[in-house]
Amino acid sequence: MARLFGTDGVRGVANSELSCELAHQLGKAGAQVLVSDRRKPTIIVGRDPRASGDMLSCALMAGICSVGAHAIDVGVVTTPAIAMLVREYGADAGVMISASHNPAKDNGIKFFNGQGYKLSDALEDRIEGIIRSGESLPCPIGDDLGRIERDGQAQRRYIDLLKNKLPLDLSGLHLVLDCANGSASAIAPVLFRELGAQVTALHAQPDGMNINRGCGSTHPESLAAAVKELGADVGLAFDGDADRLIAVDEKGALVDGDQVLVICATDLKRQGKLKGNTVVATVMSNLGLDLALQAQGICVERTAVGDRYVLENMLENGFVLGGEQSGHVIFLEHNTTGDGLMTAMQLLSTLKASGKPLSVLAGAMEVLPQVLVNVRVREEKKHAFASDPELREAIAQAEQALQGQGRVLVRPSGTEALVRIMVEGKDRAQIQALVESLAERMRRRLGD
Repeated sequence: MARLFGTDGVRGVANSELSCELAHQLGKAGAQVLVSDRRKPTIIVGRDPRASGDMLSCALMAGICSVGAHAIDVGVVTTPAIAMLVREYGADAGVMISASHNPAKDNGIKFFNGQGYKLSDALEDRIEGIIRSGESLPCPIGDDLGRIERDGQAQRRYIDLLKNKLPLDLSGLHLVLDCANGSASAIAPVLFRELGAQVTALHAQPDGMNINRGCGSTHPESLAAAVKELGADVGLAFDGDADRLIAVDEKGALVDGDQVLVICATDLKRQGKLKGNTVVATVMSNLGLDLALQAQGICVERTAVGDRYVLENMLENGFVLGGEQSGHVIFLEHNTTGDGLMTAMQLLSTLKASGKPLSVLAGAMEVLPQVLVNVRVREEKKHAFASDPELREAIAQAEQALQGQGRVLVRPSGTEALVRIMVEGKDRAQIQALVESLAERMRRRLGD
């Protein structure tokens, strides 16, 4: 049986795989595991603006209250806002209902502990164990039931927290924001205007079903076009729950998470703030990141894909900067998870201090060609490539063909029935041919 929790909480098609019944069970079990030693504990609950958010949040909060915990409904906020507000409210835990960059029909539930950190695999397994076993949980009555409190000031409090953590004067900058019709829509334009920037906001009219549709960090094409047309200085694209950032320079070229890491790491080192002189990245980060940071005398540590694994490494080793190519970047001095708005602020702070356009800053890293193909497979077979002799041989042959000038990475998706194949090297034609050959073999061996 597949694990209920993926790499970033529980996800699925809302009202199907992720039903109200499951949300209710997650509320009950999560409250029990996270705050079982407290009487009348408090859990804050937020969501992104997709249509199923109201339904699932009501079911989850009902589960929380049914075991005697209180819920604070903070409405539509970003995922990193939950991580920050847990500490601000002095709450015992937090929950975000969002499927991040996924389509509107999907949704997800992710938990944070009282310090604002995503849960360990062990805690998630305890929650899942309660649900699967049908373990009996407390069932209070009367005054011992939990209550739900509504707080309509969470967005404002989050904006103020960001401004206090990193005071900025962005006057003179014209920013174009792509809010993905998601959680950032009512937050990012306010924040950056209050910081003094001229702001043009795109895709900031969520209707519950247009989240991430042809926009946001996974579809930044319209943002790039707008930046060039308007002659803006920088474009900033967030995803549905605003925990990631993809930027666009003044020429309309994309600046991904790897390039943001190089820019910000170099500036933090200049300020003497890059603890351990190290950046934590994942196995998906471009080799150009290693080369650019090595030129600055900065080390790189690699982890499995997922910002939770980046964070674990940072906490274990005392590092303060890490992230993913996809735009999840963690500035541990300011927040305990990837935060698209804070990342944008850090990037703009560096840009202002340098007096250079973003294209020049991003040019410090040469991006080597990468080709990524997602192969749809049966869920129960997405790990089978590692033990399949034919596929292992094909992967080994592809690596040999690169002759030490690139790499092959094959991994199962943590959230979907996919195997992701990435080939990186200097010759785009060669790596395209290699990835297509591997994908065809993968489909034949493991596909539907």
